[in-house]
Amino acid sequence: MYSVSLSREFIAQHYLIVPDPGPEGTLHSHRYTVEATFRGPELGEYGYLVDIDALASALEAIAEEFADRTLNDLEAFAGRNPSVEHLARIVGDRLLDRIVPETATELSVRVREDDVAAVTHRRSLGSDAEP
Repeated sequence: MYSVSLSREFIAQHYLIVPDPGPEGTLHSHRYTVEATFRGPELGEYGYLVDIDALASALEAIAEEFADRTLNDLEAFAGRNPSVEHLARIVGDRLLDRIVPETATELSVRVREDDVAAVTHRRSLGSDAEP
């Protein structure tokens, strides 16, 4: 099994929209570190699991999309609590919109929120995969 991982950091703001959110219910910032990992048992024609340059470019674009923004204001979070769990899934969606993972069979996106919490969203890739 092979795996390829890259990460990027950005600072974004949010406020939680849940009952009794405490201080998290007011606008505040977090430093997010997003790490994407593709896994798979085989390499493609050129010896890649996923093109690292394409992954780096995609992660950079995603980090720029969220950086210095209020997550609550973004269409991706419309009607959703802007939790780190939702952020991890949305980053995975954005990655798969931007790159074709050569022979990868799994994607996991780990998002660290400051140095306090980390969340991972995993999904199988392929025609029979569910997000």
